Amino acid sequence: MARCYTVCMKALEVNGEAKKTDADTVADLLNELGLTGQAVAVEVNQAVVPKKQHGEATLNDGDKVELVTLVGGG
Repeated sequence: MARCYTVCMKALEVNGEAKKTDADTVADLLNELGLTGQAVAVEVNQAVVPKKQHGEATLNDGDKVELVTLVGGG
């Protein structure tokens, strides 16, 4: 595991697009994307991450993340 003495950037794939981030957890990533407090379904490497685990679920370089938000309308 690499040691980072400054900011350690991870290369993720988020909804099919490459993204560099320093987010350590799913909650950090959601905050970075401005999705904190919104209804979001999260999957990391094809495994669903329940909302109560967002703060504990760590992200690693190369992870594939899928985010689905609900959009209301009428």
